[in-house]
Amino acid sequence: MAISSKTIKQEILSEIEKLPEQKLPEVLDFVSFLLFKESSHISPLQEQNIKLNPQDNPLLQFIGAVSHGALAQGIDEELYGQ
Repeated sequence: MAISSKTIKQEILSEIEKLPEQKLPEVLDFVSFLLFKESSHISPLQEQNIKLNPQDNPLLQFIGAVSHGALAQGIDEELYGQ
């Protein structure tokens, strides 16, 4: 059985009424966080349209640079003399 949105809101308000005053800023902070997360969510369709430009972010030029594995070759000998 699905609970209606109105019922959930009423239950949330009822539970908030039971909290001590000093906890209310935490509740507000959490609600603000949820709203921020919701507003900054990128849909998969929007994500496909994002173009990554190495000129805007130099780290993009480095992605995959160590895929060949030679970067750390012999590192144990160099560091520990083994």
